[in-house]
Amino acid sequence: MPRSCQVCNKGFSIGNQVTIRGKAKYLGGVGTKITGITKRKFKPNLQRLRVTVGSGTNTTVLVCTQCIKGGKVTKLVRQKPFRLPKVEKAKPTAEEAVPSGPRARP
Repeated sequence: MPRSCQVCNKGFSIGNQVTIRGKAKYLGGVGTKITGITKRKFKPNLQRLRVTVGSGTNTTVLVCTQCIKGGKVTKLVRQKPFRLPKVEKAKPTAEEAVPSGPRARP
């Protein structure tokens, strides 16, 4: 089973693992030397995520973290978040308003 993102189809890429020994010149050494090069795979960071697809159906898919951050998928919401009910505040009338400033005293 290939392990790739089911949204953007990102898979692994191939590169080199470079093994180095020695101390860098700017740190007072004689320089670094490459002692070995081997092939390696750079794998995407895949997460198993429950996603709402199409007309409200929910499935589990493998999605890379860049697609999750970019908002390319809609996560399954099991329960609506709690919200406080809105309370409207009445504006004070002209008689109730308290004057302020240096001439506030009668």
